[in-house]
Amino acid sequence: MPSTPVLLDNAQKIPLNPPLSKGEAEDRGISDRILPALLASMLGLALLYAAGFADTAQLHNAAHDGRHSASFPCH
Repeated sequence: MPSTPVLLDNAQKIPLNPPLSKGEAEDRGISDRILPALLASMLGLALLYAAGFADTAQLHNAAHDGRHSASFPCH
């Protein structure tokens, strides 16, 4: 009787990340940097847009809650 289940034995034989050629590795590196930067920029613009139309008290309360969640003193 094997010490590990059959499913685990089969999973260990399958490579998770197949080897890439040098060109594929370079292409992946660029896209791995551009996509997160683009998404972070879009999120930042959306937050600025939302903050521009928010009531001042709502912004204060959101910042206040953020300070509490980050364990910063606020009073």
